[in-house]
Amino acid sequence: MSSIRFARKAVTRYWLRISVAMLWSASAGVALASDGPRPSTPVDWVNTFIGTGGTGAEYGGTMPFVSTPFGMTNWTAQTRQNRISVSSYEYDDRYIQGFIGTHQPAIWMGDYGYVTLMPEIGNINYAPEARRLPFTHKDETSTPYYYAVTMGTDAASRIHAQMTATDHAGYLRFTYPSGAKASVLVEATRPGIKGFISIDAARHEITGYNPDRMDAHLGPLALSHFKGYFVVRFKQPFAAAKVYEGVLTWPDRHDVQGNNVGAFATFDTRRDNTVDVQVGTSFISIAQARANLDAEMPNWNFDALRDALKATWNQKLGIATIEGASDDQRRIFYTGLYHALLYPKLFSEHGRYYSAFDDTVHDGTSYTAYSIWDIFRAENSLLTIFAPERINGMVQALLQDYREGGWMPKWPNPSYTNIMIGTHADSLVAEAISKGFKGFDWQLAYQAVYKDAMTPPDGDTTRRWFDREPHTPYEARAGLTYARQLGYIPADKISESASSTQEEAYDDYAVAQVAKAVGKTDDYRFFMQRSTSYRNLFNPRRGFMQARNADGSWASPDDGWTEGDQWVYLFAALHDVPGVVRLLGGPQAAAAKLDEHFNGGHNRHDNEPSHHYGYLYDYTGQPWKAQARVREIARDAYSDTVDGVLGNEDCGQMSAWYIFTAMGFYPLNPASAHYVIGSPLFTRVTLNLPNGKRFDITAANNSSQNVYIQSVTLNGQALDEPLISYAQIEAGGTLAFVMGPKPSHWAAHWHPQALP
Repeated sequence: MSSIRFARKAVTRYWLRISVAMLWSASAGVALASDGPRPSTPVDWVNTFIGTGGTGAEYGGTMPFVSTPFGMTNWTAQTRQNRISVSSYEYDDRYIQGFIGTHQPAIWMGDYGYVTLMPEIGNINYAPEARRLPFTHKDETSTPYYYAVTMGTDAASRIHAQMTATDHAGYLRFTYPSGAKASVLVEATRPGIKGFISIDAARHEITGYNPDRMDAHLGPLALSHFKGYFVVRFKQPFAAAKVYEGVLTWPDRHDVQGNNVGAFATFDTRRDNTVDVQVGTSFISIAQARANLDAEMPNWNFDALRDALKATWNQKLGIATIEGASDDQRRIFYTGLYHALLYPKLFSEHGRYYSAFDDTVHDGTSYTAYSIWDIFRAENSLLTIFAPERINGMVQALLQDYREGGWMPKWPNPSYTNIMIGTHADSLVAEAISKGFKGFDWQLAYQAVYKDAMTPPDGDTTRRWFDREPHTPYEARAGLTYARQLGYIPADKISESASSTQEEAYDDYAVAQVAKAVGKTDDYRFFMQRSTSYRNLFNPRRGFMQARNADGSWASPDDGWTEGDQWVYLFAALHDVPGVVRLLGGPQAAAAKLDEHFNGGHNRHDNEPSHHYGYLYDYTGQPWKAQARVREIARDAYSDTVDGVLGNEDCGQMSAWYIFTAMGFYPLNPASAHYVIGSPLFTRVTLNLPNGKRFDITAANNSSQNVYIQSVTLNGQALDEPLISYAQIEAGGTLAFVMGPKPSHWAAHWHPQALP
């Protein structure tokens, strides 16, 4: 997902990738990956720097987080102050300004309720530019469970910092030169943000809150009670401590409420030059932040917490074991899985949660940071395999948002943001139901998706609903009023109409699956029929989808698109690819159109609407082209470099594509609970499934040249269709490919039916 439409051409990306790779090869990045003992556990293969570097705004936008899987608060070195379109850490930066407990989920979304700490020597500096310390990557160690860096220019000023984490807390350790005048700065808020901070020397604590919510202008809710609370607990007693506001200290006060506030504590390092700091975070209260800290860090054992977090990551990443991969491919695979297992983020705290939809506290479990327009395509499907224990809670969280705010959200961060189009939470609900998850209220789920499909947003016909339009009501399906009358959303009335018409046709399909599951047969038929409305945009004279105006006339071919164009959105009906094939004149004509798409440079794998395109050849009787294309994309769009993700990572979606492709299949229509087959990258992937079953994917004769499938069996039986189901994977067994250097006619006679 991007807010800049096609900011760079593919050729620019290619040469940028080559340039960054050359720089990376001369940097500490390769040293991190290849020096020292060979990695022995899955987490050892994670390169947290993949996606942290690049030029402009279209790079991966990742950060080297120390975090639990789905952790509420992530911890990273802060090389710049983050905001919407700026991440806290950028690989090319040469100074560290602090260590931040952040909730920013993606570069295009902002942070909220964050807190920053910075160790200092000598005079206290509050401003990031004044307090920053130089560092080099050779003095940096970064893993999902542990981060360390040495900052400063000489022995008298060098500080060694370390971090590890739990779900709601971070453990930081700062080692100063012996005898140094050591201090730790705690920044509660930045200039322009009013917050609170307090010192309790008896407890060795600094507490406070930060009410900043960078998405506040994007949605309809003011959330007067929203705050990110923190408790910063020190192992060592304070030699002194003061609060500050702006550039002024308040020597006679222990607390301050105001703009740009913080505190610092100094320590006697003559006997012990190490300062241990634990930071509990909460969105409920300072007391809850302290309770989170007490529960998750009951003692001062940094090494035990680090080792426990390493074991947690190994357990999760170890669900997949791979054979026949190069070292670079292993790092891309396990780093991608690490990225995918960070989102959505936990938003509840030991059985309670603050709701950013009704501004109150509730009992239960909650999640946020669903980049739904991105992740409904593959990331969510990946979680149903690798983290099925989370799915019921994640769907229930969306239903709680519906109950408390009136709608399921599009992109909660943590409240409504109106980012992107469609109501693809419908897809997440439908996918969970199609895959047999029962730990949420299906009837409530149907109420939520039915409202999405049938209720226009407030002021639907009085707004254009532009992307990121500030302070609008919740957008839901913008233009639904017109769509129900005309069968499409008109371009002269509603922004991004052509993309919305097609994507919401898929959402109607998802709603139909939920209706069927709860016994609403008539509704099922209605929504299945309405899911074919994307066909109203097909212009047979041009052979493309095209926006229409309210009077039925064709709009400009360039109008109505979301982060794409007529090429990107030709096959947007994920639920009815055979229907699109039929519109184009049949399999041969559709295959020719796909050839033109790829050969003409129209495929944009750096953004999500193109992610399924390589697999579309399965529907045209030419599956060998799908096999070649997905191999090509996997090779060219991903690398073990700082710019190793072609486009913004978008909460795991870019990585989920690679992981599925490596395994040999992809959820082209996620709500169907089926996967289409491509070309596996490795000779073996073993899934040690959380349900206790084992699913093996083998690929005899596999290599970079042998990309073509010669035959496939599932549990010893010939598989003649390029399709497997979630149920077949979860049952365990073996999916066995035989690969070769030339195309075969395997699955070439598969002709799935279009919707009626």
